[in-house]
Amino acid sequence: MSLQELVNALWQLFAPYRYLGVFAISLIGTASIIIPIPYTILIFNLSVKYPNEWDPILLTIAGGAGSAIGEMSGYALGYFGRRIVSQERQRKMTYLVKIFDRYGPLAIFAFALTPLPDDLLYIPLGILKYKFYKAFIPTLIGKLLMIFIIAYFGRTAGEVIRLLLGEGGAEVVIAATTILLLLILIVMYRIDWEKVFEKYVAKRGEN
Repeated sequence: MSLQELVNALWQLFAPYRYLGVFAISLIGTASIIIPIPYTILIFNLSVKYPNEWDPILLTIAGGAGSAIGEMSGYALGYFGRRIVSQERQRKMTYLVKIFDRYGPLAIFAFALTPLPDDLLYIPLGILKYKFYKAFIPTLIGKLLMIFIIAYFGRTAGEVIRLLLGEGGAEVVIAATTILLLLILIVMYRIDWEKVFEKYVAKRGEN
């Protein structure tokens, strides 16, 4: 089953609950550490295809709150399950911690706002026993802003495409954007973040 098929299957299960369903899928999507579920694709598709049925503000609240709470699963894993985190993972965390020590809440906000692999941040935060509210507040703000951008962009893009291409144009936008978001997700998880952090730390050390 592809990620898109998984999202569709989940939505069939939660669709009757409307915004509560969006909240649930967003929570599940970010709580899934091993296989991330692209819940943002669902929110974008709803905004494009049904602009009059889904309020972008309510989508922002539901998706932002659900995804922010879901991200805390990584924090909980680090906080309560230090012994089950592999040595390789712990070694990679050391590079991220050096960045986190410098930028603090701004780093958490950036990870929440962008498609960066969040578990690389939240697991070490839990291991370090970083205060929960200091981790959750910037995460919530970042996720709310991310979903707000996705929902309003989807709504606006859908309206423009309908004016230019008619109803069929929305399907084209959804298909193209879904492929793009999946490609971004795949690329972000294929990057060797350890090397990225090593280069960053080495560069900072030279300054």
